[in-house]
Amino acid sequence: MPKVTFIKDGKETIVEFEPGKLEYQHHGLPESFLDVAMNFGIQLEHACGGSCACTTCHVIIREGAEHLTEMQDDEADRLDTAWDLTPQSRLGCQTVISGDVVCELPMYTRNYVQEGGGIQLGKSDRKSPAEVTP
Repeated sequence: MPKVTFIKDGKETIVEFEPGKLEYQHHGLPESFLDVAMNFGIQLEHACGGSCACTTCHVIIREGAEHLTEMQDDEADRLDTAWDLTPQSRLGCQTVISGDVVCELPMYTRNYVQEGGGIQLGKSDRKSPAEVTP
């Protein structure tokens, strides 16, 4: 059974699923990061509904890239527009999982208004480096 580790704000959430047995959530490809996240109540933004029309589900693969489907041209073209793209970047809606993998959910792809996560009107609950005293 594939074990998927989602890292968000430094916190890990680990889930496992049996291939072919996960209920398809109709967002992104079946058994993609987005589909797995939706099945387990993990907030992975997907403004376009998982149709490969935006980059809000951008994830960074930290381990297990060999357990993912190959990137298709439409994903690569869309991913080129993602903020702070890395060589390990993938779109969560297009990347199907077949084994153990670790991904990080970058802060800059999140919709904090929708996710209820500490930012209101462009302000974060985190202190800037200038506000932190040594």
